[in-house]
Amino acid sequence: MNVGKAVSKRGGYRELASRGFAHEPIEITLQFRLEITGYERLVTYILRIEPDATGRAVIAREILRYKRGSYGQPFHFLDFALGKGYSITNEEDFSKQEEALNREEQELDAPDILAIKGLGQFERFKAASAFRTMIENWHVSDFHVSDARPSQEDGFAEHLSTRGDNLPLVANYLFEHHRPAFDRILDAMRRRVPGVSVVEPRQTEDGRLVLRFQDGSFKDPFIARHVSDGTIKMFAYLVLLNDPKPFPLLAVEEPENQLYMDLLPELAEEFRAYARRGGQVFVSSHSPDFLNALGLDEIYCLRKVAGFTQITRAGDSPNLCALVEAGDLPGWLWKQGLLEGLNA
Repeated sequence: MNVGKAVSKRGGYRELASRGFAHEPIEITLQFRLEITGYERLVTYILRIEPDATGRAVIAREILRYKRGSYGQPFHFLDFALGKGYSITNEEDFSKQEEALNREEQELDAPDILAIKGLGQFERFKAASAFRTMIENWHVSDFHVSDARPSQEDGFAEHLSTRGDNLPLVANYLFEHHRPAFDRILDAMRRRVPGVSVVEPRQTEDGRLVLRFQDGSFKDPFIARHVSDGTIKMFAYLVLLNDPKPFPLLAVEEPENQLYMDLLPELAEEFRAYARRGGQVFVSSHSPDFLNALGLDEIYCLRKVAGFTQITRAGDSPNLCALVEAGDLPGWLWKQGLLEGLNA
């Protein structure tokens, strides 16, 4: 979509901006490292949006920049404002003088369309293409057990959806095309969930897919709608975390909901293993039991101060570090209110 539609989905610019600043611009800065012509470079993307005279969000400025060499100021390889600007089409020619670089003027159809969206489709715009690919591979998981339970018409899906409603299709895809990944999921289920010995997708005669769970205590397996919420949810997270093409950024919303508290340390370890393999994971949680499975350097606290959100890292507090070293757990400290006053 364009920026205007994205902002409208969130209630309009007035609801997206900080309270009392509905007419001020919103600026977002993202940085990532990218290898270009054999060298790793820090690329910066800046997006500033603001309301026009009618209150609709438009792109006041959009910049993609990085240094061509070890010294000097970052060079703008993409620079747009209100739908007009330029891009460098031969950015790989680092040896050329700046005046020899091809600066191509562009005009978009509307001032709320991202230039990175269009130019990122072309391989010759290397930084723009890499940035677009990275953003498109971000994944937000807000899993709902009720959506994953029903059997599903036969179909195809490679990646788990945001709500997990295609879980049987993804399980079947892994079972048929990525058996080692599916076997890792089964092994993790046996280790993490007591009693579960086998999970398999099964196609019914009318073309629907159902998940069947085998409990070692029973002769016949259960279909998904007859097993506990925690079992379904743990299986879904394991499917997500063992994706053959892992997401570079994975955001998970309150995984403790409908999950037995004894499984939270197991799930935390699965998230940690995913991060060690190269993915970046953000988990929002209100569970002390989940926090107890984390280190202080893995915990960030968000709190409102004078109407704005401030973020602090628990590991930066000498007081908390001393308490944990003495045997306290982060979740217990949070319940005592000690994480709320990190800056006090």
